[in-house]
Amino acid sequence: MPPFWEAPPWANQSRARELEFVLLGFAHVPSLRPMLAALFLAAFLLTMSGNSLIVLLTSLDFGLRTPMYFFLRQLALVEICFSLDVAPRLLVTLLQPGRGVSPTSCALQLLLVLSCVTSECFLLMVMAWDRFLAICRPLRYGAIMSPQLCYLLATTCWLAGIPVALVFTIWLFNFPFCGPRGIRHFFCDIAPLLSLVCADTRVFEANVFVATVLVIMVPFCLIATSYVMILVAVLRMPSASGRHKALSTCASHLIVVILFYGTTGVIHLRPKASYSPESKQVVSLSYTMVTPMLNPLIYSLRNKEVKAAFGRVCCGR
Repeated sequence: MPPFWEAPPWANQSRARELEFVLLGFAHVPSLRPMLAALFLAAFLLTMSGNSLIVLLTSLDFGLRTPMYFFLRQLALVEICFSLDVAPRLLVTLLQPGRGVSPTSCALQLLLVLSCVTSECFLLMVMAWDRFLAICRPLRYGAIMSPQLCYLLATTCWLAGIPVALVFTIWLFNFPFCGPRGIRHFFCDIAPLLSLVCADTRVFEANVFVATVLVIMVPFCLIATSYVMILVAVLRMPSASGRHKALSTCASHLIVVILFYGTTGVIHLRPKASYSPESKQVVSLSYTMVTPMLNPLIYSLRNKEVKAAFGRVCCGR
């Protein structure tokens, strides 16, 4: 028998279970869980294989060693990290409903989600600036976009999300959580966690809003400005083939921007908005599962250089 001042092992385990969160993703459609798990597994495998192929091609093929494909490789790496953070937990939630998630695991997932979202926002902004320089300042493009600057911009994009994610994750998990710890979502995110907090979160929400504007809306406005200037420059081109080539290099990036910013803005600009948990899950699927899966398809199917590089690397052509 342990000394009377020590709690028995079963008491510690019971206490640990009380402190765990439970992800309730898609609990409203229990009969569809096996089918959803199969679909999300297929999407996860497509995401990993497609983005890994982009990383491989842009690393090995000499024809893709340009700033545009360098940043595309960084975007593919972010999508891989994002998918590895969200998809496995989603599959576990669907296949083993009711399984607990420790606060540490939940905080770590939130930290990685916020970091990846922030990094992707800045990467998409840098990619838009790269296209602006290539089309609007072609004579100075090579001198401006040096390898050193590319590495500096990529490093900044990767590191920019860490302080933002750390601040809000630590702040949120210092709030007291009370009542049932069921998170009505398929991953640990700010909005569903806020609904479990039994404290005044108005200051926190105000800071989240400010950070979201800086991280999401400011890059989006700069991207929109870049594309307006690109469109003006393209319309002034005398050659129809030149206009088509310029627009085709921007179309894929613009599609990705619309998909990503259109959904992240809806969710993160209003963390305690009156959207139903079910609608939030559907919208969140867009930027956590669908966009990472579609990115390689969008960039490869519309890009002759990527398809040619695939032939050279994989088929020896």
